[in-house]
Amino acid sequence: MRDTLVSGGGCAHACDSGVLVPVDEAIRHLLDQAPPPPAMQQVALGQALGRVLARDVICPMNLPAWDNSAMDGYALRAADLPDGGGYLALAGRIAAGDEPGMPLREGQAVRIFTGAPLPPGADTVVPQESCRVEEARVWLPSVRRGDHVRKEGEELRQGERLFTAGTRLRAQELGLLAGAGIAHVQAYRPLRVGLLSSGDELREPGEALAPGQIYNSNRHSLAALLRGWGVEVHDFGVMPDRLQASRQALGLAAGECDLLLTSGGVSVGEEDHLKQAIEALGNIDLWRLAIQPGKPLAFGDVMGKPWIGLPGNPSAALVTALIVVRPFLFRAQGLAEVLPVPLQLPAGFDWQHRNRRRQYLRARLDPDANGHLSVVLHPQQGSAMLAAACWADGLAVVERDALVHQHDRVMYLPFAALMH
Repeated sequence: MRDTLVSGGGCAHACDSGVLVPVDEAIRHLLDQAPPPPAMQQVALGQALGRVLARDVICPMNLPAWDNSAMDGYALRAADLPDGGGYLALAGRIAAGDEPGMPLREGQAVRIFTGAPLPPGADTVVPQESCRVEEARVWLPSVRRGDHVRKEGEELRQGERLFTAGTRLRAQELGLLAGAGIAHVQAYRPLRVGLLSSGDELREPGEALAPGQIYNSNRHSLAALLRGWGVEVHDFGVMPDRLQASRQALGLAAGECDLLLTSGGVSVGEEDHLKQAIEALGNIDLWRLAIQPGKPLAFGDVMGKPWIGLPGNPSAALVTALIVVRPFLFRAQGLAEVLPVPLQLPAGFDWQHRNRRRQYLRARLDPDANGHLSVVLHPQQGSAMLAAACWADGLAVVERDALVHQHDRVMYLPFAALMH
């Protein structure tokens, strides 16, 4: 199905090689192996939020469709107004939704409201607060021709491309589509992602815990991420740490979904049967990623469906999902732009620990007395601790073998950009 990223091929070599694959190299490899997007569907605009366009959308009309007023005020022909301003006769009133009415005669102005069509001959609008009405006439200041007029086709012309295939529809895209009179779009079907957890120690919130058991936080955090990314989540619960049970759960998920995502079971422990189950049903490349948190991460296929195995530690699962899984899922959904654009901001911390892995530190932005922002870190950066991620509003990136001093520029990835 794919080339093995770690040379030599096969899980046995990859598991034992000790090679740490750079994060960017791993992401490129995943993107190269991403499957084609799902089938195309016609989607009503009201159900299209978060969907990815499968075809370009062409504007069917000029926007605006006709010259209209950008202000409440008075419409006139600029040539009729004397230098320094003067009086014009009032000749009617046009509100939004009205027809333009009769052409303006020389020396006339009409009362007009925002969004209303300009009458034939009018080329300028004066805001009402700059005018003075006296019985059947209005005094207006000097103007420039075209002031406060939204010209026909000023925003978009008929036949122009509104959006390209691969665009994910947000509220603003839906608004523009609606403004152009488009009721349906051709979009990809949502990606069906099968979510599974691995571990006999896992219990659901609300259940009693026996000694050695923990609550399954990854199931809930990962499902929330997936829904925020616009995919259809199929939750298959927890796979027991038994080979046959793992094979059955994975086979069921592969039969129903486009892609599988698991957490836990990708380290080298004797009780981690997930890798054996994957190999029995498909193919696996176990990567030891040069990332912290989250070194154990696996990629392969189950019955021909792509599979990504995340670490079991909650913060490691969260970070690797945000950094590695997100671009892969976006590409598999048909999105054109899949990689986040980091901010470059001054560090409000010193980091004097060289590391052979790229570090994604839970951080947030802190304003000083002058309102200048710097990146500050939570004191706890352990791979099992989610409290730091809850305190944080993003990730500070420290490159491999790098040191950071206060005021150095560091890459910062806001959660707001990564979780949607």
